[in-house]
Amino acid sequence: MSETSSAIEHFHEIAIKKPADMVIQQIRDLISSGVLKPGDRLPSERALMERFGIGRGHIREAIRRLEFYGILRTIPQSGTVVANLGVKALEGLISNVLHLEREDFESLVETRGLLEIQAARLAALRASEGEIEELAQAHADFRRQVEMESPGLEEDLMFHLKIAECSKNSVLRSLLSLITPDIITLSKNLHTWRDGRFLIALKEHEAILQGLQARDPERAAKAMAEHMRMFQLLYHALQQ
Repeated sequence: MSETSSAIEHFHEIAIKKPADMVIQQIRDLISSGVLKPGDRLPSERALMERFGIGRGHIREAIRRLEFYGILRTIPQSGTVVANLGVKALEGLISNVLHLEREDFESLVETRGLLEIQAARLAALRASEGEIEELAQAHADFRRQVEMESPGLEEDLMFHLKIAECSKNSVLRSLLSLITPDIITLSKNLHTWRDGRFLIALKEHEAILQGLQARDPERAAKAMAEHMRMFQLLYHALQQ
């Protein structure tokens, strides 16, 4: 083996960080150093936007992801505050937001399937009429993206997160919220919307929604199971 070919083994892939990830990392550092404590209020979106020198959309993405995990909470008329969790717990949660080992993606896909099926089953039993209408609206948002030939990844995942919310199981909802950003990353990296996949996903969402609207837990769970099965098949196909 030549000296050049041997040296290449010491180089590592460079991961380009997104602005939202960098915002999350800074929040973690401020929590670790004690500058930000549980209960402390974050500066306004405008102040953060000016300080970071990035668009409001990146700030909102970072805050939304941290809210999904329960790391931040937005209180009406009070603003966004750090959750009342221990510093170590907050650090660990933020680490999960930012990092997922590549070899763990298989586990991520499997775990998502288990959680999503149970969430659909419980949502069919527990969602209020108003929440069912909100699910229908989330589905309509995704459909509009598909009609514009857009993959609508955010709208797709918001539909799933709404189902988790409707399960009325806070632990189940938190677990699904925890893995959502990594699901988005996985989908983007693998281009899971190629070959019209988002059109198929739209039909699968429609079947899930119908089961929820019918208040039929097994029908909703079966539709979700088929949706997850297709996602897993696509994941394995794209890994080839």
